[in-house]
Amino acid sequence: MLPSPADAERIILENVSSLPAEHCPLASAHARVLRAPITADRALPPFDRVTMDGFALRSAAWAAGTRSFRVTGLQGAGMMPLALHADDVCVEIATGAVLPTGADCVVPYEATTREGATMTVAEGAGLAPGANVHGRGTDCAAGAVLVAPGSWLTALEVAVAAACGRATLEVGMLPSVAVVATGDELVEVDSPAVAPFQVRKSNDYALRAALLAGGLAARVERLHLRDLRPEVEAGLRRATAEFDVVLLTGGVSKGKFDFIPAALAALGVVKKIAGVAQRPGKPFWFGVTPRHTPVFALPGNPVSASVCFRRYVVPAFGKMLGATPARADWVPLAEATPGHPTLTRLNAVRLASTPDGRRMAHPAVCNTSGDFAELVGTDGLVELPPGPTEFPAGTVAQYWAWAR
Repeated sequence: MLPSPADAERIILENVSSLPAEHCPLASAHARVLRAPITADRALPPFDRVTMDGFALRSAAWAAGTRSFRVTGLQGAGMMPLALHADDVCVEIATGAVLPTGADCVVPYEATTREGATMTVAEGAGLAPGANVHGRGTDCAAGAVLVAPGSWLTALEVAVAAACGRATLEVGMLPSVAVVATGDELVEVDSPAVAPFQVRKSNDYALRAALLAGGLAARVERLHLRDLRPEVEAGLRRATAEFDVVLLTGGVSKGKFDFIPAALAALGVVKKIAGVAQRPGKPFWFGVTPRHTPVFALPGNPVSASVCFRRYVVPAFGKMLGATPARADWVPLAEATPGHPTLTRLNAVRLASTPDGRRMAHPAVCNTSGDFAELVGTDGLVELPPGPTEFPAGTVAQYWAWAR
């Protein structure tokens, strides 16, 4: 009995291990997985920070009835703080500056008038301690964890790291990956002539692009193996010896020229999965070499290869890099969608929002698992369990975005 997609994912995650951590310069850390926490090196903000352009003064003076104040100085961001030595004085202040010593609030320009060195506050200003001031340490205390291990680093996390003085970060080491396309029918994209019985390579380009765009690999090398058993075994021997991960496309079904499973067995690769109860992508294969190199053998049909890559390979890379597992995402179907009595359907969808703010999945219709042009413009997959022959509009299904 073939495993379900959920069981297949569980088997894969049980058989892949986290890669070592390494230190990465902050400027190159985007799209990497954090392996050690980013903590605040000091309280944030590190000083009482002014949030409005205006005048810093004592709120107690305002409460006591003082409306006119003598301006004793101008203070900008990055300047040493000035000081107030009396109740009837103020300092002209810029957004981002440190609050002057002795002041506890800021009145914005628009609530004041000024004549020479005298500033008058409007009656309705309503000043109170802390007005227009971002208090020291109100965001977090020194030592607080701001970004947890397992986080994918985006521009937001990089900004936090920079603000905390982290010039380098500890991240998961990126693997080297061999993407191996198999089949005599494949020719290069720039081939000057393509026979009617040949097709241009696309899966290996697509997989390489997905790996690099997702920040999943340090190096990706494309290889091509013809349908010759000795060539397949030699190519796989090299790939499993030189690379941290091997991705194959094609040659995993039960045809006379599908040499991949037998060749992998001959190299000592332990089979963990040989088929999944799903459509498309049923022939998906997964195994592990004696030195624990994961080998993913994806179907040769482009839609099937893309589906299996997203459903199984991406979560596996996440674990290898040390990422926190993604939360399940769910979306309702915008229209009725066919099901299958015994297989899970993985259907490409396009997301759209309704005027009332609901996110809906519009299923794409692919003629066959080779109809990869229909994937263009879609956003991801929905997973429809076996049983019903049709899922009505409004059915809520688990969703997997193409982009990690």
